[in-house]
Amino acid sequence: MNIGRIAVAGRVFSRTLCRISGWATGAGLILLSCWSMQGQEVLDRGPATVLIEPYAPNIVRVSLSLRREDAIAGPGFGILAKPSAVGWSSSHNATGDGMQSAALRVQITPAPRPRGEDANEIARFFNGSTPWVNVSFSTGEGKPLVQMQEWSMAVPNYKDGTAWLNNDRRPSDPPFFTVGAKFSAATDEHDYGMGQNQEGYLDHRGRVLRCAHDYNAPGGQSICVPFLVTNKGYGLVWDNASRTTAAFGFNSQNAFLSEVGQRVSFFIIAGDYDAIYQGFRLLTGDTPIPPKSAFGYLQSKQRYSTQAEVLSVAHGYRERHLPIDDLVIDWFTYTKMGEMDMDPAKWPDPAAMNRELHAMKFHTMISVWPRFVPEDRYYSTILKNGWFMHLADGTPTNGLPYDRAGADIDTTNPDAARWYWNIVRENYVTKGFDAFWADETEPDLPPNGSYFHVGPGTQFFNVYPLFHTEAFYKGMRDDMDQRAVILARDSYLGAQHNGAIFWSSDIAPTWDVLRRQVPTGINFTASGMPYWSTDIGGWQSLSSVHKPEHPPLLDPSDARDNVGGYDDYPELYTRWFEYGAFQPNFRSHGSRKHNEVWSYGKAAEPILKKYLRLRYQLMPYIYSLGYSANRTGAPFMRGLFLDFGSDPKVADIGDEYMFGPAFLVAPVTEQGATSRSVYLPAGADWYNFWTNERLHGGQRITAKAPMDTIPLFVRAGSIVPMGSPVDSTVDKQTIEQVRVYSGANGSFTLFDDDGQTYGYEAGHFTATELRWDDARRELTHRGPSSWQAPDSTVVKVIRP
Repeated sequence: MNIGRIAVAGRVFSRTLCRISGWATGAGLILLSCWSMQGQEVLDRGPATVLIEPYAPNIVRVSLSLRREDAIAGPGFGILAKPSAVGWSSSHNATGDGMQSAALRVQITPAPRPRGEDANEIARFFNGSTPWVNVSFSTGEGKPLVQMQEWSMAVPNYKDGTAWLNNDRRPSDPPFFTVGAKFSAATDEHDYGMGQNQEGYLDHRGRVLRCAHDYNAPGGQSICVPFLVTNKGYGLVWDNASRTTAAFGFNSQNAFLSEVGQRVSFFIIAGDYDAIYQGFRLLTGDTPIPPKSAFGYLQSKQRYSTQAEVLSVAHGYRERHLPIDDLVIDWFTYTKMGEMDMDPAKWPDPAAMNRELHAMKFHTMISVWPRFVPEDRYYSTILKNGWFMHLADGTPTNGLPYDRAGADIDTTNPDAARWYWNIVRENYVTKGFDAFWADETEPDLPPNGSYFHVGPGTQFFNVYPLFHTEAFYKGMRDDMDQRAVILARDSYLGAQHNGAIFWSSDIAPTWDVLRRQVPTGINFTASGMPYWSTDIGGWQSLSSVHKPEHPPLLDPSDARDNVGGYDDYPELYTRWFEYGAFQPNFRSHGSRKHNEVWSYGKAAEPILKKYLRLRYQLMPYIYSLGYSANRTGAPFMRGLFLDFGSDPKVADIGDEYMFGPAFLVAPVTEQGATSRSVYLPAGADWYNFWTNERLHGGQRITAKAPMDTIPLFVRAGSIVPMGSPVDSTVDKQTIEQVRVYSGANGSFTLFDDDGQTYGYEAGHFTATELRWDDARRELTHRGPSSWQAPDSTVVKVIRP
């Protein structure tokens, strides 16, 4: 029936189409299905309201709540897209209510009949928190994808051990509920993404994951990006920012349970992996291309203490003609936490320092913390304006007695965020710093029990890095000509849109940590966050003595001043550096006395130089991968499952990965190893990058890995542009060689621009489409010419 206004069971619906679809089980309530004129479906299931809201032909949001106003409210933080029902239609019949497009069908089935006499008897003592709702998703052709089989929305209570949550809620806050949902999980489903978890596995199936920013997580800091990517033709965005426990594959279900919310809200993105990442990009924003310098080498340590030390390191690189772009200045440059100054005794003229470094073609990044102590010059202003993360009585949250670094500014408050950036600009941009390290963005003081401008920290536990990186990004776009790059410890849905690159936090310098970094990075980048790296060598201090199980492959005797009694550390650092050269960002850091490539002994130095130069030789290829990530939303540090999903053997391989479409990288993570097992995925032939030996896919081989060699393979059909030697990305780099690995057809988009400004957003770039026809043995290119020399002198075809 078409009506303007109707009231049923105490609910009023305006300007909707409605019909009666049945009786709620055991409740005596009419089930009224309603759908809006704007292409949404708003359905009543007894006391619950269900919203179906399309965003694209293959993307839909479902929201359920016992509070109607929360069910129909917009999505949470990090979602930028607007609903769009173009191509969607509704259906209402005896099998249920739903919506469908050419790519996706959503069906909500009617509630089942009571299951017998026992049901009412059991309900006298035990009852679920929500009425039954089942939502199924299938392709446009009707192939099942996933079902939401159960949902929950429970007030804090002693039965579930959640009564304590009400201690974190103020009377003025909305009611707290613990919310969750369970989804079907096929027996052959594999689950990836969900942010950063450093426990050392790839496939989440059969695991329980704590999705929360936790600096003290046992394996290393965890980061929550609640975006699940599966091999079953769908991705799922869990739209809740509180701490969430996700369990995968138990009882043939994937379960999400969030500490606090007022509704269950999630997105389903249907399609292959490319479609899933395009959908994530649509929902949360694109990934800006970082400045080209951010693809180069970033040199850091804990810490460069003086202006003279920084300049000495810079001259050391330039005098050795070693390529490098960024020098990173870590903490304690200030006289007080939050003072935002630079101690003149150690940094007499930072502006002059930056002018000298810029003349030497360096960029500089400085660490800026969001914390302020009562004695600094800004604390009273922040306190007066109520801009601190605070307790219920307004007192700024602090970490006393053990943490005396002050309180965190609340950049979820837009006024505080603008003020904070202005202070950063006044104190650092004016001195010539190019980029910022937004450290301690968990935030450092966990927000549960405290309050943000946007609401209770327990409810919005994971959002701080989204807002904090946005404060930098907006400010840098407004006030600086060059592209923003922000090194950030933490992330959340949409933080990739803020010009941020991420790293795996303050990890330990051990072989075990190095091994676990590989699957950690694969899953983090699979979470829609293309830019990630590790602290090469680990951040924590070295053990005073470490005796390896096998004789060290590199002699530590001439590096004792730096590595002490850690006999195998030069070997560990070198293996880590080899791996770092094939990460999206390439940055060394750590608590060693020295951390430059000449700091780890004469045996290590030539190997480190080799990979430093190789990184810059591959710069045309790597920088083009940044363009691809911007256009597609997909990562270029890619688990094998993304490119070889038809090969079941790759589903849980977490110790090797693709670096762009061409390279298979297999880091060596075992001390004393001079070879390692490598699986070459089926569906392609492979070339050993170092020897050009051609191998068939679908087999496991033993790859030689002497100390100067990381096992590296190139897929047949790949086109790899390589650049001329340069000392910096500021230098003009020409295309010196284009390698074509024969055996299959291939294509590659070679991208370039000024490397510094946002001109590419207005079309100021070159993109040359390279295509290899294997049958004709011919490389063609369409678009601007990317090299001036004849193809015969530039193109090198690699054959068996």
